[in-house]
Amino acid sequence: MPKVNAALLTLARHRFFEQGDLPIGMVPDLILRSWQRSQVLMRSQTPSQAIPQPLLRERHEQHALLRQAAQPALSSLAEEMLHLGGMVILTDPEGLILDTAGDLAFISRAARMALKPGGTWSEADRGTNAIGTALAERHAVAVWGAEHYLTDNRILSCAATPILEPDGRIAGVLDISGEANQLPAESLSLVRLAAGWVEHHLLLAQASRLSRLHFQCSNANLGESILVVDHDRIVGANRSALQLLKTSHTRLLGTSLEDWFNNPPTCRHGNLPQAFSDKTSLPLIGRWENSATRIAGSATPVNDVSDPLAPLQHKAIRVLNAGLGILLQGETGVGKEVFARNLHAISLRWAGPFVAVNCAALPENLIESELFGYQEGAFSGARKRGIPGRIREAAGGILFLDEIGDMPLSLQTRLLRVLQDKTVTPLGGGKTVQVDFGLICATHRDLNELVRNGQFRADLLFRLREFEITLPSLHQRGDKAMLLDRLFAEQGGTANDLRLDEEARRALLQYSWPGNVRELVSTLRTLTALADPGSTLTLADLPAAIRLQQATASLTSLTHEAMAAALASNQGCVSAAAKQLGIHRSTLYRHLARR
Repeated sequence: MPKVNAALLTLARHRFFEQGDLPIGMVPDLILRSWQRSQVLMRSQTPSQAIPQPLLRERHEQHALLRQAAQPALSSLAEEMLHLGGMVILTDPEGLILDTAGDLAFISRAARMALKPGGTWSEADRGTNAIGTALAERHAVAVWGAEHYLTDNRILSCAATPILEPDGRIAGVLDISGEANQLPAESLSLVRLAAGWVEHHLLLAQASRLSRLHFQCSNANLGESILVVDHDRIVGANRSALQLLKTSHTRLLGTSLEDWFNNPPTCRHGNLPQAFSDKTSLPLIGRWENSATRIAGSATPVNDVSDPLAPLQHKAIRVLNAGLGILLQGETGVGKEVFARNLHAISLRWAGPFVAVNCAALPENLIESELFGYQEGAFSGARKRGIPGRIREAAGGILFLDEIGDMPLSLQTRLLRVLQDKTVTPLGGGKTVQVDFGLICATHRDLNELVRNGQFRADLLFRLREFEITLPSLHQRGDKAMLLDRLFAEQGGTANDLRLDEEARRALLQYSWPGNVRELVSTLRTLTALADPGSTLTLADLPAAIRLQQATASLTSLTHEAMAAALASNQGCVSAAAKQLGIHRSTLYRHLARR
């Protein structure tokens, strides 16, 4: 990262912040654009506080695929930061920090500036900074010292780049931060390279069921180019493919291979390389991977008769394939989205996308544009060329509306019209588009009560509730033991040769699990992360809440056993038994009444 002219930057700040002039040519154009945006965005705002841990856990689950794809890059960059006294940061698409790694001393100092998991570093929250400005500019950005908008942040220097989904949407941001005079010149190159690794893993994970054309040009040093193809239409691409074809996601997605290649490979069986060329006759060599040979709906549904979800799934898949809507009810954490994703995977719409929208997580002023899309110029700050909206993105697949009970009343009428007509009109006008999708909704709220209170439309509820499923809470499930063993293995128990002793396993099975399956998974994940490979986990390794409940249960059981023994030894005489135990006989009567 090149050092800036400190005197010139000081003069530029004076002209911009104190005199109200534009210091054109004194700072990079993107920094000046960001200062101007920040001046508007932060005029009446102060930096927000980090979100609480429960909400952070939800964000972690929401972006689990991104975090998993980014883990190798985070680990690699963290090793570099150990020597440089800095840190590496992963954020979500809103600039909220999901994970950090690197030098512990610097991380501790940075945490005081909210540069920690749960802190938000969008331009609206922190002004000009590498994370927020990379999101706003949609490309890699370096912000050096006093180039930051807020003077408190001038002790930092940062380099960040967006991580792109295969369809071009921003999945998150990868950032390197350090002391203003310590970050090396190659930081921007490092973070770009690492983001490329993350995008590659993200593409492979998200396109796991679709065909991928991997190709290269021997004359270009761009790395392997990848196109994701669904029903002969391009639905995803990596940066290398965009560079080689000299195009963008906007122009590429939805087109066919014939639009870009003279003789595109046709054989999708095996991975034999084939020669072909692009429209400029540039020679290429490529191969197909993960050929789409699967028969629609051929995935294996749950057949285990001991699984309480099996009969629910069998009914739900028939309803979904018939084009009817499904409403999933259940407490928070029971696995409503997991159930919905499983339905998608075994449905006739398996090859289409699964588009999840959390109606409770989106601000009311954004959910309409997020769902229905908008035209260019529909409102101030609208993205150039607009966006299609999540409903149109679900075409051919499943639209999953989570926490549907939190959808604003004003939007329920529009949603009802979309469900009835299967057409979408974006904000700002434009052409009405026909959209075919399956619908699954979920909520933990009582929709009937919301209807009675005038907070939810009755006609929309009837349309959503063509088939209703209530998923059981964890403590109601009869397969808890099997579920515990399976999840323990999946969260690293098998890979690390870990075991649960009988007392620990019994405590896990007897715990009430107010957070349901989500809480169980989080607990097991933590246990396996902290355990040494090959070790046996005991009651002492479990969280305090589980140990406390187990101790209380054991004390209650011992008390009941002692009372029963005293009654037996005194031939059922309550007075004698109470005297033997040293308690009042009314206490013993209450015990008998509860048996």
